[in-house]
Amino acid sequence: MSGQNGQAPAELLSANNITALFDSVDAFLFDCDGVIWKGDKLIDGVRQTLDVLRSKGKKLIFVTNNSRRSRRQYAHKFHSLGVSVSEDEMFSSSFAAAMYLKVNNFPQENKVYVIGGEGILEELRQAGYTGLGGPEDGEKRVQLKSNCLFEHDKNVGAVVVGLDPHINYYKLQYGTLCIRENPGCLFIATNRDAVGHLTDLQEWPGAGCMVAAMCASTEKEPIVVGKPSTFMMEILSKK
Repeated sequence: MSGQNGQAPAELLSANNITALFDSVDAFLFDCDGVIWKGDKLIDGVRQTLDVLRSKGKKLIFVTNNSRRSRRQYAHKFHSLGVSVSEDEMFSSSFAAAMYLKVNNFPQENKVYVIGGEGILEELRQAGYTGLGGPEDGEKRVQLKSNCLFEHDKNVGAVVVGLDPHINYYKLQYGTLCIRENPGCLFIATNRDAVGHLTDLQEWPGAGCMVAAMCASTEKEPIVVGKPSTFMMEILSKK
């Protein structure tokens, strides 16, 4: 009996079909926060599971919407937890943001303002772009006084918004002015996740909170490059 669109109906996983299913899969994609680790603690059984998959010749790809780190920094985190993962096996939303600019021929002479972490800035540098903002703007303050004009760089051609524990009014104003006043300035979101497993004991507000603030102030919708966007799925399928 066929299911919708002539496809075979879904079967419950059982001892009778698990081997056939496992053998039919060449690559496994894993989320990281809440799946591989919670905060800086590896989840029980992860190391053994990955070892078994590698011993069977399976390709592993680790995908995360958490943009605070670059691929290099995530590979280092895996190693610090006793798991060997290469940079090429990582696919972060920070990397996806840089890749989006690159595949869409974003001019390298244009700058990128970042509301987010060092991971985005590092991936932008690797792709040949100049990033502004990020953690160093976390301590900056605005002057809400009469006749005080907030200046921003007119050469910013894209604003990338990701998870930013140090988001402030300065960053929101800078990003808003770039998007609203710089002709053709792109508004890119690493993801719209409402919450994330940033520590082992509880969930925390996700990048979606920062993106929502920018949507409100600019009255624009972003280009989303992280899971589950079509862009990320297309890039992953090529890997």
